[in-house]
Amino acid sequence: MTSTDPVGEVFHDFSLDAKNLTRSAINGVRAALGISGLVALVLGIILLVWPGKTLIGLAIVLGIYFVVAGVMRLALGIFSKGITGGIRTLNIILGVLLVLAGIIVWRNSAAAAVTLAIFAVAFIGIGWIIEGVITLAESSRASSRGWAITYGILSIIAGIVVLVVPASSAVFLVIFAAIALIVLGIVGIIRAFTFGREVLKATDAATA
Repeated sequence: MTSTDPVGEVFHDFSLDAKNLTRSAINGVRAALGISGLVALVLGIILLVWPGKTLIGLAIVLGIYFVVAGVMRLALGIFSKGITGGIRTLNIILGVLLVLAGIIVWRNSAAAAVTLAIFAVAFIGIGWIIEGVITLAESSRASSRGWAITYGILSIIAGIVVLVVPASSAVFLVIFAAIALIVLGIVGIIRAFTFGREVLKATDAATA
């Protein structure tokens, strides 16, 4: 009797497994992960040293992050060859949602504190949760998925914390978001270097 993985079966079409991807697709994924991770790391450092540490600063920085991450997801879903239809669809949907979240946060960055708390912070939290869920779905059958799962869980936790912490605790929210961006950025960069590395090495060895 063979054992089955119900969760794995559900997310089979959405799994981002390097073994099933072409070299160009692997390089595309690594580029998207690396650029998004580097942007998150840099913005997290900027936000951490931001004078005043206000919600406006948080909205500006995270608006930039979500737009960049969304564009990277859209590019991956539209232009990368060798990726399954499920992954393409997930990346395009997530890309659109992240770009919209970033734009909404930007448009409310200079609004009154109450408006910013209701809209900008809500979209920040929701954006992180969505990105985390999609990342976990993509890692369902990947041979090397530890960093992807770590990223997904951290992203979901960050989103939940941003949603449940009162917006009146502006300094805490900004510091937490800065640290979350730095951690997610580092994990994203590590994912970029480790994703598909064994597959590429095996391909190079076979063609040598």
